[in-house]
Amino acid sequence: MVTLSAPAKLTVSLRLTGLRDDGMHLIDAEMVSIDLADTLTISDGVGSGGPGVYMDGPAAGDLRGRTDGTDLVSRALHMIGRSDVRVDVDKQIPAGAGLGGGSSDAAAVLRWGGFDDIEAAARLGADVAFCLLGGRARVSGIGEVLDPLPPVDRTFTLLTPPVHCSTPVVYRRWDAMGGPTASADEIDPNDLTTAAIEAFPDIAPWRDRLEEATGARARLAGSGSTWFVDGAYPGDGRVVVRTIV
Repeated sequence: MVTLSAPAKLTVSLRLTGLRDDGMHLIDAEMVSIDLADTLTISDGVGSGGPGVYMDGPAAGDLRGRTDGTDLVSRALHMIGRSDVRVDVDKQIPAGAGLGGGSSDAAAVLRWGGFDDIEAAARLGADVAFCLLGGRARVSGIGEVLDPLPPVDRTFTLLTPPVHCSTPVVYRRWDAMGGPTASADEIDPNDLTTAAIEAFPDIAPWRDRLEEATGARARLAGSGSTWFVDGAYPGDGRVVVRTIV
């Protein structure tokens, strides 16, 4: 039996810089690993339930139970030729929150299997490449071009609405809106913020709630739904995290 940690990623800034011929968006982002993490337990698959991926934990939600084999963890197991094992995932990272939970779970499996092909990892899922590297990096291309950056010790407060933001839906809305961009003078800008609010308007009051509680300007994590601010402001559903250095 092996136990693995799968840290969440936080997209501190995100610019969309172009579109590939296959419709994939090109990005220029800064991402960091944070100490909010899922835990994966890998066993030999013998016994109750047999091989497969099983989701549980406080953030499992509708994912709870055995997956249908199309999830990123199952695909990562297939990539390393280990579909014969059982993986129990204790979900602490909410799904659809912009924190890369599924990607980090897949990256943990790839590391366990000794797999380090960044480009192949990005084909599995754009955020899988960064999660395989971890730390802090400038991320470009569709997520497969990684330039490691010096680690920084930062504290953030997260607030995740009970809203699942679909990344493809947010990107399609961004396209339909003509590609809005965040203000050039914003600190840690995110070009997807306006599109995410348009696509999932229920996330906006949670931004206001975080700003009222902290007095700081909240930013969107990736394509959402999580909002975050710098600093530690625990309480009322807020989660304080630190970068992994």
